[in-house]
Amino acid sequence: MTDLLAKGAAWLEDQRHRHLTRTVVYQRGAESVELSATIGRTEFEQADEYGTIRRTEARDYLVRAVDLIIGGAQVLPKAGDRIRETDGGVTFIYEVMAPGGEPPWRYSDPIRQTLRIHTKSIGTESAP
Repeated sequence: MTDLLAKGAAWLEDQRHRHLTRTVVYQRGAESVELSATIGRTEFEQADEYGTIRRTEARDYLVRAVDLIIGGAQVLPKAGDRIRETDGGVTFIYEVMAPGGEPPWRYSDPIRQTLRIHTKSIGTESAP
């Protein structure tokens, strides 16, 4: 008997990857890999020491876990890595991070095939 939920999730992931992605560059130190990513966002809420709720929004990149290969090995995202996204003549640079002790990534599906990577904009540069 096949797992219909896993089969359906795999089909949905394939459709996302084929039709809802753009190419970005994932960097860890001097090494990098081109990935097909879907752009998303996550809102975080955090109470400060006075009880005031602060809302922060992260730009998220959804990528296939099997595609994140650095140094010849499949890896998981880590804080401090960077994602470079070029749009027109501008390259936007995002750092992998999440506010308030939240993890900088999570699986986006129950069968762990898609990573949702949280980032924050740290700058831009002219595209080559």
